[in-house]
Amino acid sequence: MKNVPVVCYLFTCFDDINSLKNFKNNYLKFDAGLDHDLVICFKLLESKQVQNIVKELTDIKFHNFEDSFNKNDFDFGSYKRVSEKYIDRDIFFLNSHSYPLCNNWLKLIMFHKDDNNLIGTSASYESILESIKIKKKYKFFSYLLNIFKFKKNFPSFPNPHIRTSSFLIKSNIFLDFIYNKKINSKFDAWKIESGNDSLTNFFKKKGLSVYIVNSEGKKFIEKDWMSSETYCYSRQLKSIISDKHTRKYHALSKKNQILTQLKIWGK
Repeated sequence: MKNVPVVCYLFTCFDDINSLKNFKNNYLKFDAGLDHDLVICFKLLESKQVQNIVKELTDIKFHNFEDSFNKNDFDFGSYKRVSEKYIDRDIFFLNSHSYPLCNNWLKLIMFHKDDNNLIGTSASYESILESIKIKKKYKFFSYLLNIFKFKKNFPSFPNPHIRTSSFLIKSNIFLDFIYNKKINSKFDAWKIESGNDSLTNFFKKKGLSVYIVNSEGKKFIEKDWMSSETYCYSRQLKSIISDKHTRKYHALSKKNQILTQLKIWGK
């Protein structure tokens, strides 16, 4: 149905079937609160493999999208092809490690949607530049090359960006953003999420709105993203969607949670 949003969950050949089961179980447990078309995108899998996996999904209704592209262009390549199929639709993209955490998860997000905004369920101020370290002394030269390469492509801290583990966007706008992007490596994928020409910065340069929405249904602008309590702040209890990094934060000691919070948001 063209007037309802698309929820697209991505499952790839690199993922454990338990990730898909976790998504399915939580999708069934928590009511989306809104009519939608669920699309499961299978990436880099043979049709026979997909047929076997689909047997695990008989209790949910979904559209099967087998991504026929035979090279790994990461999540964003698949999102591009899903957007091409579902033109002029609002699409809520979820990566392989993500699943809903509360009832009305889609309704809460869609309440704040218009044709020209980008909505995430979490965000970060972190700069990838902070993670570059010398692993071995004899690799100092390669470290310097990395510094140059990263500084050329990524802003220094603070680097506000929507985390692309889950985000809501109009398919047409996503295609405008992604059409000329090369996605041949993890580095290219990092640039799309948090580089100088990231998805977030694409919206900001056009004067379009970028929001975070939390499980209370509240909308947060960039300066207030931290206080949404959706990612690496306080007890992080207001997330709409769980992903591997939000779960990692919950598993940390209190001391390490504070250190992580400083890394993500600063003092």
